[in-house]
Amino acid sequence: MYVLIGGAGMMGLDLAKALLAMGHTIAIVDTNPLACQYAREKIGVMAFEGSAVNTTVLLEAGIRKAQAVIATLREDALNLAMVTLSKHYGVPQIVVRMSDRDFTEPYTLAGATHTISTTELAINRVINAIEYPQVDAMMHFEQGQIEVLKLSLPQQCYIVGRSLAEVAQDPRFPDGTLIIGYQAHPHEDLTIPNGSTVLESGSTILAVTKPQLVHQLIDFMGLYKS
Repeated sequence: MYVLIGGAGMMGLDLAKALLAMGHTIAIVDTNPLACQYAREKIGVMAFEGSAVNTTVLLEAGIRKAQAVIATLREDALNLAMVTLSKHYGVPQIVVRMSDRDFTEPYTLAGATHTISTTELAINRVINAIEYPQVDAMMHFEQGQIEVLKLSLPQQCYIVGRSLAEVAQDPRFPDGTLIIGYQAHPHEDLTIPNGSTVLESGSTILAVTKPQLVHQLIDFMGLYKS
C-alpha cells in the first residue's frame, strides 16, 4: 500500500518506520529539511520537503496514487486542510491525529475515515493503569460502551484450571461478558477458545465486557488489589 504521511515529527517518523517494516511504501512530507533527510537516510522512506497542504507538493509526493493518507501535522487546522485535499484527490483511507476534540465533526465532514485523539488515548491509558493495575491492556470501542481487556492469569486466579464452559456457567461471571481470545503461553499464538478450553496458569485471555462490569469481572477472577 502506498501511504502518504503529513508531518515528520516524532509520530510521523515512528509511523513511517512501523509501516515500512510491515511492507508498505511510504512517502512523508514536511517543511523541515533536516527531518526529511533523517526520514530518507535513517528510516529509508521517500521524503518531500514542503508544506503538506500545498497541492504542488502533494502531487509531487504522489497523493493521486496514495491508498492512505495520515495527517500528523502540528495544528488541527493544518490537518483539516490536508484531510480536505486528500478527499479531493480521492484517497480512500484518510487518518488524522486530533489534538482539539472540537475538530471531531469538521474532520468527519472533510472526509476523514478515522480520527485519532492522541490526548484521549494517553489519558485513557494512564487512568486504566491507575484504576485497573491488574489489566495488561484495555481498549475502548463504540464511544466507551464496550471494553476489551487483556488479562494474565496467575496461579491464584479463580478461573485457572476451569474450562471456559464452567466459567461461563458460574452465576458470579458477569452477564454479557465473553472471553474471545486465549494465549496459553507467551510464545504461542493467540487463539479463539471454545467451551472445552481449559484456562492454564500463566496464560492470557482477551475478554469483552461493559465498562460497568470491569470491576465485577476482576473481582470474580480473584485479581482485585486494593
